Amino acid sequence: MTARAVLIVGESLAGTSAARELRALGHTGPVTIIGAERHGAYSRPPLSKSVLKDADADDTIGQDLDGLGIDIVRSPAIGADTSRRTVTTADGRVFGYDALIIATGAEARRLAGPGRRGELVLRTLDDALLLRGRLHAAASAIVVGAGFLGMEVASACAARGIPVTVVDVERPLERILGGYLSAAITARAEAYGIRCVRTSGFAALAGDPVSGVSLPDGTGLTADLVVTCAGETPCTGWLAGTGLADDLGVGVDGFCATGVPGVFAAGDVTYLRADGSGPDRRAPFWSNALAQAKVAAASALGLAPAGAPYDDYFWTEVAGLALKVVGPLPLTGEPTTLKGRLEDGRALLTWKHPDGTSTVVAYGIRKPIKALRTLANAAQTQ
Repeated sequence: MTARAVLIVGESLAGTSAARELRALGHTGPVTIIGAERHGAYSRPPLSKSVLKDADADDTIGQDLDGLGIDIVRSPAIGADTSRRTVTTADGRVFGYDALIIATGAEARRLAGPGRRGELVLRTLDDALLLRGRLHAAASAIVVGAGFLGMEVASACAARGIPVTVVDVERPLERILGGYLSAAITARAEAYGIRCVRTSGFAALAGDPVSGVSLPDGTGLTADLVVTCAGETPCTGWLAGTGLADDLGVGVDGFCATGVPGVFAAGDVTYLRADGSGPDRRAPFWSNALAQAKVAAASALGLAPAGAPYDDYFWTEVAGLALKVVGPLPLTGEPTTLKGRLEDGRALLTWKHPDGTSTVVAYGIRKPIKALRTLANAAQTQ
């Protein structure tokens, strides 16, 4: 195909997937990835799902680009000049491009200020290795944040027999999965050895090094480990002065195009700009990173994307129970249909939404994604 040069900034899942898609689409021109990971490219979901539990998983998460003719630069990008179509790296090199794909992802949001010691997060392989090492000697743990990552970290602690407390203003996963599923997940988590503390406001870290949290009512909790799982912050500092990024990240449209010609973006660094049918939306799930990578690659080559820049699928594992979800989120109210029993840890649930779409949840049932999509599509026509 074309010999135009495509530059990808970010050796992330989105970045490496975009590189593969460029070659799959027939692009024979130069492709360069600028990355900052000393371990190279790897998949992040296994960090909390398997690496924390099993050292043998360390060698299974790499993203292999061998044989694709991709040039890898391991020096972080520190600036971009969109008028000249160049990106500068920390080691002083300047790389030109015909099309740029931004895929720098996000970093863990921290509660501790600069210089304060002891707070643990989980975003990178180094974070996972550090936390796994600390779990060997820990007698107690506190996790701040009851989202997907927080509950996966808490589950890893409980699986080791470590008493763990999860602190949040809402029940586990309530913001996304709603009160109905959250109640069942909370009960299962507590039976698994995870204590769930719901607060009236945000908890503050205590001590330096961090040794616990202070709750809004004045209660203090202490533990050997304190892990913050309070979301992420898009990595956009290197884009200062370009107008490409704001507080939400890099805004993209249905073609993963930014507001600057020749510049596209994919993955956790992005948000989908409002299109009249809804607000600006961040959805930092790995399935969206893959979907956006394919769209961004096609758009960078001037081709029509074969799919949408989002994928309404994700899965997690909490307290030894797998949850797979296909369809729009968040969920509200009770499910339209329920097959099985939540109390038994095996159920298939469907929510029909006012706009005609449906969401299917496999609760403790390892059902293939394709089958869940078929069920979700069938529910829309009923």
